[in-house]
Amino acid sequence: MPEEYKMTIKKSIREKGKIRLSQYFQKFKEDDMVAVTREISLKASFPERLQGRTGKVKGKRGRAYIVKIKDQKKEKEFLIEPSHLKKIKQLVK
Repeated sequence: MPEEYKMTIKKSIREKGKIRLSQYFQKFKEDDMVAVTREISLKASFPERLQGRTGKVKGKRGRAYIVKIKDQKKEKEFLIEPSHLKKIKQLVK
């Protein structure tokens, strides 16, 4: 197993167990910047190569969000549940 893959599998002792409900039910607005952080205790419905990538929320479909991420040279849209997303603060110029 590659070293960078191991960092997504292991949780620290204080993070093990059930996930926080606030993380599971978090809400995002359109055009919010988010980072993809895979929650290990839940099944992820997106490719592993997206771990750590950032993108913009384009909308909501069911309980998942449509996130626009630049994958290699193309921009693609992925459906990702909110428990696997983390909001990023934007710098105002």
